Amino acid sequence: MACVHLRQSRTVPIAYRFMIATAFVMLMSYPVLASDDLPKESVLPLSLAGKAIQASLDACNKDGYRVSVSVVDRAGVLRAMDRADGAGSHTVDSSRKKAYTAASLRRPTTELAELINKMPTLQALGKMNDHVLMLGGGFPIEIGGEIVGGIGVSGAPGTHIDDACAQAGLAAIGAAPKVPVTK
Repeated sequence: MACVHLRQSRTVPIAYRFMIATAFVMLMSYPVLASDDLPKESVLPLSLAGKAIQASLDACNKDGYRVSVSVVDRAGVLRAMDRADGAGSHTVDSSRKKAYTAASLRRPTTELAELINKMPTLQALGKMNDHVLMLGGGFPIEIGGEIVGGIGVSGAPGTHIDDACAQAGLAAIGAAPKVPVTK
C-alpha cells in the first residue's frame, strides 16, 4: 500500500501579511528611536588627563613644590592620578577630593570655599558626602562648553599655588581657564 501525502496550501490574506510586515518594521525602528533620546556626552580621554596632570606637576615642580594631581571624569570617578616624588601621602586623597568637588559642583573649589565662608548657612555643602573637599586647588575641566571632568592639585604651601598648578594643567589641554573669584 502506498502512502500518499497531499500538501495543503494555505492562502494568507494580503491584509494579514501587511499587518505583520508593518508590526515588524515598527518594532525594528523602536530601538533606533529610543537611542535618539539618549543623552550624548563627551568623555575626557585618558591621554588628555595624563597631559593635564604632567603640566600641573611640572608647574609646581619648577617652583620646588611636591604635589599630587588627580583628574576625574564628569561623574567624579578617578580617571588618572600622579604623586610627585616626596609629596605627602595625604595629598593623594585630597587632590582626588578637590577634583571630585570641582566636577560635581561645577565650580572652582576656591570659589566654593569662599562662598561657604561668606554664607555659613551653606556649610552643609561641604558635608554632602565623604568625597567633597572645600579647599582651593580644584577646577572643573570644561572643553567645548561642556564639563568633562575635574582636576585637583594638593601639596603646595597655599591653595593659591595649588590653583596656579591646576590652571597650568587646564591650559595644557586647551580647557577653558577657570579663575577663582577672590574679593
